[in-house]
Amino acid sequence: VQLQASGGGLVQPGGSLRLSCVTSGRTFSGYNMGWFRQAPGKEREFVAGISWTGGRARYSDSVRGRFTMSRDDAKNTVYLQMNSLKFEDTAVYYCAREKLLKRLTIPLNDLEYGYWGQGTQVTVSS
Repeated sequence: VQLQASGGGLVQPGGSLRLSCVTSGRTFSGYNMGWFRQAPGKEREFVAGISWTGGRARYSDSVRGRFTMSRDDAKNTVYLQMNSLKFEDTAVYYCAREKLLKRLTIPLNDLEYGYWGQGTQVTVSS
């Protein structure tokens, strides 16, 4: 299983970016997916997750209302639309596929995710 994240970059505060993450092979459908981030000197943290059906999503308190996660199973891809970006959103963003097939809840703990993309840098700066 390989995950390839893209879409990061440099953006001014208040701006927007859309991250994408493509998963290889027939290893996408049926799995909850997540986005995490890690800022310099900080631990990796949960940002958003989406259910394997695509019908539910959950967000960290820090991004709720600004970020939207979605998925396109036909393209084996998840997206993270990030609006109203703040300085504190600066981090390396990672997409991940969780370990269990068709789990009913979206896990927040990164230990529940078994496959990770390489990360894409998001820098919010004026």
